[in-house]
Amino acid sequence: MGLKEQKKFKIAFIAGTRPEIIKTAPVYLAVARQPELQPVFINTGQHQEMSHMFLSLFNIIPDYDLNIMKHGQSLSSLTASILQELEAILQSENPNWVLVQGDTTSAFCGALSAFYQKIAIGHIEAGLRTGDIYSPFPEEMNRILVGRLSTYHYAPTQKAKDNLLNEGISPNKIMITGNTVVDALHWIQSQDKQLSSSDISRLLLSNPNQRLVLVTAHRRENWEGGIANVAESVVRLAKRFSDIVFIFSVHPNPVVKNQVYAILSNQANVFLHDPLDYFDFIKVLSQSLLVISDSGGVQEEAPSLGVPVIITRSTTERPEILGTGMGYLAGTDQTTIIDLATELLTKKLARKAQNIFGDGFASQRIVQSILFSLGKIQKRPDEFDY
Repeated sequence: MGLKEQKKFKIAFIAGTRPEIIKTAPVYLAVARQPELQPVFINTGQHQEMSHMFLSLFNIIPDYDLNIMKHGQSLSSLTASILQELEAILQSENPNWVLVQGDTTSAFCGALSAFYQKIAIGHIEAGLRTGDIYSPFPEEMNRILVGRLSTYHYAPTQKAKDNLLNEGISPNKIMITGNTVVDALHWIQSQDKQLSSSDISRLLLSNPNQRLVLVTAHRRENWEGGIANVAESVVRLAKRFSDIVFIFSVHPNPVVKNQVYAILSNQANVFLHDPLDYFDFIKVLSQSLLVISDSGGVQEEAPSLGVPVIITRSTTERPEILGTGMGYLAGTDQTTIIDLATELLTKKLARKAQNIFGDGFASQRIVQSILFSLGKIQKRPDEFDY
């Protein structure tokens, strides 16, 4: 059989939220570099406004764009819509593998749809657990269910692997890879490009030594009261630290956006901005004194840049960050957030990047695992030097 006639193994990626795309992109790009593999990207559009922004950043053109989001859509309606759309695509494409990432509704539906078609499933960022099925909601249950459906589990840390082993997953189906967000972070830092936000660019250029604090908030369990508490905490901190600019990257969901703007729009040293593209986000994060966030990805990115994070949640599925001096659980209690932030902002802490969640080679390990499972290489993935 000639080289051009050799069969390519098809790897379907299913993603549609900002964090999924960031963490899936390095794996997609690594698969695309393999002559024996053919990537297919299915964008569910779960984060409709943001998905194309982040796909474009990584130069990924989706093969399918579901665009299924509707205003006020329930989880049940979203789940049904994604499953219905994926069924026809997977039947048509008939991929050898489906890769899903993390804990979103897109990831759960992708795994379930692949299971229905009896397609091998690889779970990127497998094994994260809080132990509380309602925190975060619905993500904790999503990742448990994806774990039960998956064929291969790419655990970012030993703790994540231990969680899977405790749930009865065969050790032969688990591989510690590190987190692909570190791969994405390294890729972004290697890019020679300008900030896309003119407002952020002006802010940073006008005073290169400007002291910054970055803030994000979006978790569903924080919608009723928690988001408002975080915003009120930022008001009080901004008044206490008038020399610091607080940059709030505001999630587009109206439930979040309306609360944040209602509380913070008139505070002089609080800068409200639509969701930053990933390059801009990492640039701001890397120059921040600290970050206040309920994001899982930020808990991984911040220590990789030497930036401490105040976690505005009651639990974390990334306990590796606690006790390192890089992560602090605060919940959404205003006093706790303010006290922690004040302590961190008044201390003269030495910034030191920590590779808590990976070394930047997670994507290569995942691709080697795929090639090994398909019989294309004889060397086990954990035998490679990276």
